[in-house]
Amino acid sequence: MKFMILPYETEAAFADRENANAGRYWGAWSAYGQALAEAGVMVDGAGLKRVLTATTVRLRDGRRHVQDGPFAEAKEQLGGYFVIDVADLDAALEWAARCPSATDAGVEVRPLVEMPPR
Repeated sequence: MKFMILPYETEAAFADRENANAGRYWGAWSAYGQALAEAGVMVDGAGLKRVLTATTVRLRDGRRHVQDGPFAEAKEQLGGYFVIDVADLDAALEWAARCPSATDAGVEVRPLVEMPPR
């Protein structure tokens, strides 16, 4: 079963990407990604830039409306994603618990929808 692991991070964690703590920050994420890969469960993954770089598109009355971020004040923001292929939800939750952001923010786990064949 495929699951998406969505790590949320605090503003301080995003700052750690670029300050004196960058080595520790990236080391933890590299170790996590390597553990997923070595276990053979990693399908895909990437980090995301800060929410202030985001753009949302909505169609209203046939017209495109574009909004630049940030959209709402939040203490945590989506920091990236991992797609893993594991036996069940319990296995996905075990991997989520090992995610670096589980200690100071949160990690959302969602099963992926399997599209029916066309």
